[in-house]
Amino acid sequence: MACMACLLLALAFVAAEAQQMQANISRGSSLTPTTNSTWLSRSGLYAFGFYRQGNGYAVGIFLAGIPKKTVIWTANRDDPPVSNNATLLFTGDGLALSTEEDQNYLVKSSGSSSYATILDSGNFVLYNSSQEIVWQSFDHPTDTLLPGQRLLAGEELFSAKSEADHSTGIFRLKMQNDGNLVQYPVDSLDTRPYAYYASSTFGAGENVTLNFGAYGHLYLLNSTGSNIRNITDGGLPTDEGKLYLMRIDADGIFRLYSHGLKKNAILSIEWVSSKDKCVPKGLCGLNSYCVLSDLKAECRCLPGFEFVNQGNPTSGCERNFVADACKNRNENFTYTMEELESTTWEDVSYNSLRLSNKDDCIQGCLEDCDCAAAFFDDTNCRKQRLPLKYGRRANGTSNIALIKVGAPKPDTDRRIVQPGSKKKAHKWIWIGTAIGAALLVMVLCISRRKLFSGETNPMVENELLEWMESDRSTGDVNGLQNDGKMGNNLTVFSYASVVAATTNFSKENKLGQGGFGPVYKGKLVTGQEIAVKRLSRCSGQGTLEFKNELILISELQHTNLVQLFGFCIHGEERILIYAYMPNKSLDYFLFDSTRAMLLDWTKRFNIIEGIAQGLLYLHKYSRMRVIHRDLKASNVLLDEYMKPKISDFGLARIFTHNELEANTNRVVGTYGYMSPEYAMEGIFSIKSDVYSFGVLMLEIISGRKNSSFYNADRVLNIVGYAWELWKEGRGLELMDPTLKDSCTEDQLFRCFHVGLLCVEENAADRPSMSDVVSMLTTETISLPLPTRPAFVIRRNVIESDISRGELQVISVNGLSNTTVAGR
Repeated sequence: MACMACLLLALAFVAAEAQQMQANISRGSSLTPTTNSTWLSRSGLYAFGFYRQGNGYAVGIFLAGIPKKTVIWTANRDDPPVSNNATLLFTGDGLALSTEEDQNYLVKSSGSSSYATILDSGNFVLYNSSQEIVWQSFDHPTDTLLPGQRLLAGEELFSAKSEADHSTGIFRLKMQNDGNLVQYPVDSLDTRPYAYYASSTFGAGENVTLNFGAYGHLYLLNSTGSNIRNITDGGLPTDEGKLYLMRIDADGIFRLYSHGLKKNAILSIEWVSSKDKCVPKGLCGLNSYCVLSDLKAECRCLPGFEFVNQGNPTSGCERNFVADACKNRNENFTYTMEELESTTWEDVSYNSLRLSNKDDCIQGCLEDCDCAAAFFDDTNCRKQRLPLKYGRRANGTSNIALIKVGAPKPDTDRRIVQPGSKKKAHKWIWIGTAIGAALLVMVLCISRRKLFSGETNPMVENELLEWMESDRSTGDVNGLQNDGKMGNNLTVFSYASVVAATTNFSKENKLGQGGFGPVYKGKLVTGQEIAVKRLSRCSGQGTLEFKNELILISELQHTNLVQLFGFCIHGEERILIYAYMPNKSLDYFLFDSTRAMLLDWTKRFNIIEGIAQGLLYLHKYSRMRVIHRDLKASNVLLDEYMKPKISDFGLARIFTHNELEANTNRVVGTYGYMSPEYAMEGIFSIKSDVYSFGVLMLEIISGRKNSSFYNADRVLNIVGYAWELWKEGRGLELMDPTLKDSCTEDQLFRCFHVGLLCVEENAADRPSMSDVVSMLTTETISLPLPTRPAFVIRRNVIESDISRGELQVISVNGLSNTTVAGR
């Protein structure tokens, strides 16, 4: 009777238009996201099927009989959402998900399955013809347990990324084989320093299980079935009018919830593993620490640091100053130590000094270029390298964190070479490498301006080429057993370390192929993930690009530019080492119908703004004005937070700050992104990059390649198509259909407007990147009407120039994963 009352109460919450409830699901049954999207339990309280996630759909189990949809379990939770044309089919082998791209099994039964059902316990079960279970969701929990479910020894629950994103997050709850129930950050060792909650049942046996009984009773049983620990103090008062669930939430806290089955009831917290929301280690990212503010967790950066992603305070922090001045002995730069009292951190000190004076600790860190911070507790000074992890405010501790912060001395960072001056800007690079017990220091003097010009001085170019190809360079690097250091925080990597990091350049580690050569994923012995860009021996473009990128990127420091770690020279090998970008390049997402759904409008606008900020830095705020000359979707990399990083500077050119434009016979770049004056006449300036940015912005809005608008009737690229829509007042038709539910129309239309201003035919009419950033971020600024853009679309025009020897057009692709073709 009690169970019947519970079911009747649950039924009251099922909407009138709910699909027909059913017990058994026969083989051949199917679901789609928009029609017949779920299979319901008999009570209508639980549903199995499609639910909305982001701009697409995921498959899982959720509470359907209460007003707020609560996801219990997700199949293949880290796969991208599927579109509304997907179909879920129940077959004898399990549950097959079919999309336009492929078909894969979300659930694979251990034997032939004859029918399935979603039980009123929330368990989705597949049975064979003998009514034996061949698969059940209770055996594969994600972040949630329901009454009747167990977590076996050795199994884990993983938090979701957020309430809206049910893919794997950054925390885990593990039922260890030693009998202890423990919470850790993801990707940490199962050891005490990383734990932030434990049941204190260590040594209770190898087969301890976490059990979830009726009415919210969480408890641990050993192998003999004895109760060794009540997690929820013996269970809660029986209440047949409630349902219970246990979840490790996205914030890392382990909670027990109840939900009343009466109308207007809400999800209530019955028990928490910690009331302090800063307890979960890793809640705040690298180089940041957690502070409780009004009982809410707030992430703050170290002094001298700023958030990697301003819109995501848990993303961690990075320095807002140049970090290599100490090792370069730059006397125009100074360091100070700033204090953070009452904080705790992971202690991975590389040097611990017995000191009782804080000033001595400060001085010791200031004199040590490897020291980025020091922890002082009145008796010890523990020197730290970056990153600092697991920081939190902990009142009552005597530990002081001393953070090294740097800044240029006043009026020392402004040096301009005047036009016509006989003095030339020289760059001295000191490269020290170890050969046995000997130390060879080499000095290269390179004319910076001419190195990056399309028409380099042959004497200067040959000087670098001679060094690169001589026995000195190959001998130096071949002899390295350990990686060496050079200026600008770059490393001269040994060939052996690069081979080890990429598993001998294995096919499994290959990320893509460009004009420069192949790119591989690698992992150093330190655990640092890297991207390895290897010069193809048959590439005619690579030597100049290698020099260009090596010298130029080492000078540039900005959050929206890719980070270069160093290089390797070994015989004929020329290799560049970068920070690895886990989300590949923008084109990987933008031009794929499924992955594009992961780029909602907020993400796309943040990407647009980030690229604009990176170009603004290159054009105005870096110590030298840089024209990229090959900006496109494949040369914009995305980090783990989908933050854009402009890459591939092999074709870049340096201008002095009072130089407006230049002319070249060597046109480099990619068709479709080239400005008309550059493609046709070889004239380039900062406005060439502005044009490329405009094309890229239109691609981001539309989700289509600039060349995808061609048809037999009208020869149009994306610029021409956008102009046609503008003239007809149909600008919003450019929008990617996947953005329909997430976009702010006014903001999207403003980006469309700014994009057309960037691609105007006359370079002088285009806005500067400073103006572009203001237009994008300040809604009160009125925008001028765009004029007719140039349509640079006919390859044969450029090819005819090439055939006459007037222009040399080169299109290369560095770190991207696509092969460039003429557009």
